[in-house]
Amino acid sequence: MGEVLRIGVDVGGTNTDAVLLRGRQVLAAHKAPTTQDVGSGIVAAIEDVLQTTGVPPSVVCAVMIGTTHFTNALIEARHLCKVGVLRLGAPATLAIRPMVDWPVALREAVCGHTEIVKGGFNYDGRPITPLDRDELRRAAREFAARGLEAVAISSVFAPVNTAQEQEAAELVQEQLPGARIALSSQIGRIGLIERENAAIMNAALLPMAERVVQSFRRALADLGLRAPFYVSQNDGTLLDPDVVARYPVLTFASGPTNSMRGAAFLSGMADGLVMDIGGTTTDVGVLVQGFPRESSVAVDIGAVRTNFRMPDLLSIGLGGGSLVTAGGGRVQVGPRSVGYRIAQESMVFGGSTLTATDIAVAAGYADIGDRERVAGLDRRLVAAAMDEIHRLAEDTIDRMKTSAAAVPLVLVGGGSVLIGRELRGVSAVTVPPHAGVANAIGAAIAQVSGTVDRVFSYETLGRDVALSQAREEAIGQAVAAGAQSGSVTITEVEELPLQYLPGQAVRVRVKAVGDLSFGRAA
Repeated sequence: MGEVLRIGVDVGGTNTDAVLLRGRQVLAAHKAPTTQDVGSGIVAAIEDVLQTTGVPPSVVCAVMIGTTHFTNALIEARHLCKVGVLRLGAPATLAIRPMVDWPVALREAVCGHTEIVKGGFNYDGRPITPLDRDELRRAAREFAARGLEAVAISSVFAPVNTAQEQEAAELVQEQLPGARIALSSQIGRIGLIERENAAIMNAALLPMAERVVQSFRRALADLGLRAPFYVSQNDGTLLDPDVVARYPVLTFASGPTNSMRGAAFLSGMADGLVMDIGGTTTDVGVLVQGFPRESSVAVDIGAVRTNFRMPDLLSIGLGGGSLVTAGGGRVQVGPRSVGYRIAQESMVFGGSTLTATDIAVAAGYADIGDRERVAGLDRRLVAAAMDEIHRLAEDTIDRMKTSAAAVPLVLVGGGSVLIGRELRGVSAVTVPPHAGVANAIGAAIAQVSGTVDRVFSYETLGRDVALSQAREEAIGQAVAAGAQSGSVTITEVEELPLQYLPGQAVRVRVKAVGDLSFGRAA
């Protein structure tokens, strides 16, 4: 890692965490409720760790930020722009219109106009039908007439051959100078509808992404930080802020991913389960060689089906702020939570709402707030609530395991105090030092990656040549993204034969990861 000073920040729904690291040493950590405007919380977190250590901003080499801005905007259908959707797929794809299965509120917030025109490719890159440039110009003029500022372009089998999407983008730019354009081939995988959905999401977030990145730049400059900053993406590696401004969807689920990377770093465990218990939710994922296992199936985001890269996570409504209620002979914990208001509403902090944190304090598992405020709780209620908390955790673990064998578990997050006894199906539980800010640590130690994911014809190229090409391209992408060339290694190679296609077609996925190349040392 090198003896450099790095700041990691992670913004969650309940808390904003920050850490200052020198090499592998945590010099300072900060945890405070997330502010409503998010940005001021980030500034306050960074100010706190710098003031605590007395480290001048000028010697910090890099700042890494994990943010929920874009995920929240999509889920809440807020701060999104209207998108023109251009699909290159007539006549083959006319039966299903774009955004057909989106939730009504989200579709109304995003959909500006849709057009399906001639185009698309076969699996081997041969065109189904050529583009009609006049048709494309007409569609672009329709977008312009509606005042749309972003366009999502998708094409059948675009990850195999990007030529038509690129040509369509040029024609759209001619008719809509300055338009923000998202190409599906640069975001999603094989599977037109899911990939198109991902491109539309990305396009809808583009104006907001530019504002968020610029606000981060201003905030860091105001703090006197001249070091470069990066934003966490959802595979546990980093993105240049200019890339985030073009591909904000790549940050979805980066918070739980940061926690998993932080858990691996703090515990030294490369393979096993990680449970991150926050204030609102619990996320369970699987570590493979120190990185989160990636989902191999389509993932729903805001009830929209997508197929771009996402970690394989299972989330439940269990956290330190989860409401505890009793009735009908049973005790329920979550899924509703007081969230970032826990410091005002939880009983141990002087409030009147019974939360999971109150139960943990009453059971003797945690020493938080004023223990006397929960000393009078019914012991049967406390015991039943703790049983329910552990049952929820065990069920979630069981659903993420791939076999009945017991596996090791790393427990992190501010809500990790909720677990106070053995868990069924777990061989050993590790709660490492600084577990409460594992997410910020995961952001701070993140590396840089490059990924190739496309279809090769083994009949034409041969397997060895195809894999060699994919490896070289992945390494090149990592270095271009800022990795030290000598540190880059191949961490994943996946081959998926596509039996329904001729020519020994194989989907090849290769990922390369390397250490960030710092401009200067502390």
